[in-house]
Amino acid sequence: MQKRLLLLAALVALAAPAFSQKYFTRDGKVKFSSDASVEKIEAVNKSATAVIDAATGKMEWKVLIKGFLFEKALMQEHFNENYLESSKHPSATFKGQIANLNEVNLTKDGTYTAKVTGKMTIHGVERDAETTGTITVGSGSIKVHSNFTVKCSDYGVKIEAQKVNSIANDIKVSVDAALAPMK
Repeated sequence: MQKRLLLLAALVALAAPAFSQKYFTRDGKVKFSSDASVEKIEAVNKSATAVIDAATGKMEWKVLIKGFLFEKALMQEHFNENYLESSKHPSATFKGQIANLNEVNLTKDGTYTAKVTGKMTIHGVERDAETTGTITVGSGSIKVHSNFTVKCSDYGVKIEAQKVNSIANDIKVSVDAALAPMK
């Protein structure tokens, strides 16, 4: 009898992750701006993918670099060819988790402040990353919003001396996404 209870407990523990709810999107919005003394550069990508596991708080994000659209075609070309080298490094990723999951209930309607930690990879360089954001749970979906800053120099993105007045080293990033339950 004791062996059966142990086996049943082990099966329940192994099966629990299979029943955890995951949320997904293919149309997350990532916007960035470089506000240098001579020029302001902005771009937006509306096709970021993301998965969040409500039980564990683990998440993964991926953004295709060529998906960023600029007001000026020449800026987009320079961004892809000279700076982010999107043919060599086609995507940026974040893999991490909600560090304060005990304060964020992804299964209960409400608005929560989430602290997120993990690894961000841009331009082929992986670094520790952390930020805060707002997660709103309601109507069966999860909405995510965050603002943070990325330093070009931290990710090996070189800005020529003659361009430092046109391109800032500190890039302001905003992320907005609505994730629906995976089926």
